[in-house]
Amino acid sequence: MESLQIQRKGRTFVVRINRPEALNALDVDTMAALNAAMREFRDDGDLSVAVITGTGERAFCTGADLKRTMPTDAGFAETYFQPYAESVDAGLYVRAITLSELGINKPLIAAVNGHALGGGAEIALDCDIRISSTTATFGLPEARWASVPAVGGVSKLLRAVPRSVAMQMLLTGDRIDAAEAHRVGLVSEVIAPQQLLARALEIADRIAANGPLAVRSIKTLATRTEDLPLSRSVELEQLLWGVLRDTRDRIEGRQAFTDRRTPEYQGR
Repeated sequence: MESLQIQRKGRTFVVRINRPEALNALDVDTMAALNAAMREFRDDGDLSVAVITGTGERAFCTGADLKRTMPTDAGFAETYFQPYAESVDAGLYVRAITLSELGINKPLIAAVNGHALGGGAEIALDCDIRISSTTATFGLPEARWASVPAVGGVSKLLRAVPRSVAMQMLLTGDRIDAAEAHRVGLVSEVIAPQQLLARALEIADRIAANGPLAVRSIKTLATRTEDLPLSRSVELEQLLWGVLRDTRDRIEGRQAFTDRRTPEYQGR
């Protein structure tokens, strides 16, 4: 059984973590496969949106498989300065699931179908849209095991929810359920488990129907303006508006509105 399943549905790329016997925890091979899959999505011009989910209703992903990610004999400094593949094999496996380093300028949707813990929660935090089933839970329990999140969990959680909520989760290692995740804004929707993937695909289709250059521009703005002052952020928005102003797609969108028909975008 493959530990990672990939499926193409039109312009949507569906990635399913498939280790239900281990609550979809990630061994090193699965981490590397996830990294390769997301690179494939990034570089394929026919794909517009990716959905990441897990097999079953119990777990989205519970992070690293503690039984299969024991420390190696290589020192941290030695592995840190090695190329990507060598460093992952030598024990710096967290690099493989740091999706933010891949420079993906297309939307990512996390369909969180159960427990999202540790690295699993961090994968969800790397996504632009998070929806969850009613059975989902979220947590970063690393402090309980004398460690810290290594895939941006602290920084991203602090940006996703109010500071006090994030710090309580991080310092205690406690989980929150789907209802609380929705209340604090960690997820945008809570869906019945049997409808979760269908809803994620519906959102993906709505995104894919929009102007592809506009979608990528919005993703770029969201990524690049996180650390900018408001004035610089607005300036970048105006620049990208100018980049899109004379594109064929923008003209087509206006013409389709006038003609009361569905626009036919070409990414030009």
